[in-house]
Amino acid sequence: MNKRIIPFLLLIIISFGSFAQKIKRFNPDSIRTIVIDSAVNIHSHHLNAQDFIDAVLADTNFYKAFYNMKKYGFIAENRIYTYNKKNKVDGKIYRKLKHSNVKGDHKIEYIAKQDSGSLYKSNGKYQLYTVEMFDYIFMNAYNSDFIKGPELPGSGGKNEDYKDKLKTLIFTPGRRVKGIPFISSKTELFSNDLKDYYYYRFARGKYLDSIPVYIFKVIRKPSTSDGDTMIKEMTTIFDMRNFQILGRYVDMKYSNLLFNFNVQMNIELAKYNGELLPVKITYQGNWDVPFHKVERASFLIVHKDYMRD
Repeated sequence: MNKRIIPFLLLIIISFGSFAQKIKRFNPDSIRTIVIDSAVNIHSHHLNAQDFIDAVLADTNFYKAFYNMKKYGFIAENRIYTYNKKNKVDGKIYRKLKHSNVKGDHKIEYIAKQDSGSLYKSNGKYQLYTVEMFDYIFMNAYNSDFIKGPELPGSGGKNEDYKDKLKTLIFTPGRRVKGIPFISSKTELFSNDLKDYYYYRFARGKYLDSIPVYIFKVIRKPSTSDGDTMIKEMTTIFDMRNFQILGRYVDMKYSNLLFNFNVQMNIELAKYNGELLPVKITYQGNWDVPFHKVERASFLIVHKDYMRD
């Protein structure tokens, strides 16, 4: 296999994801806008684990929330940090952007733009694939073909396309992602082959200080090796009133003789004018493949001040 193909395929996985030892980086590694009240016996709420699993697999809110951005103007603040092999910051990117949508004409205005450190190659391109993919997804989120219409991942017969793989991992976790060597089946954490590797945990709490939510955690059993599964933890928060999914935290780790990565990602949604829209996305992670520079990065994306133009 071409040595550039493996990192390219792995980037599909990690672009939406600390080292084996816990390293404190810039962004949070959990959903901080939730205050957990207590563990919950879901049977007393007339629910069972399969209800939560079915809701995760059937959910379309995350994809539609990103697509809904096309109808709004908003302010985006993006912070990116890259790290050297000693885990010291060696690159920083800050962007504050005003997105507007006047009569369907999408425009992006830079309010602030600041780069420092080692970020670019001599040809002007980013040194890290992670940052390049971040720029592709989020700097151009609603005027690129990443979010080109209301169809769902896999609906257009393009599962072999890398963008479709990426959308599947981000928006429909728990499904098989076809066409990625060694990993395709390991994303299917609710399958009969993988379900025995996981514990299910339930709690309830408050999201954004006021919304009552269920917290559904799928946690890998400690005895499981990094080569058996890809997802260590997936936490999903559900609006207790209507079972809509409002947020998700994913911790992914995989290791074999060819490559290894360790990635955490958190996505949170909120309602504006009755529509769910993304308000916070955090990522931190590293990945390592042969013949390629080890990549270490974290970022924080905040969207605010949504308004219909």
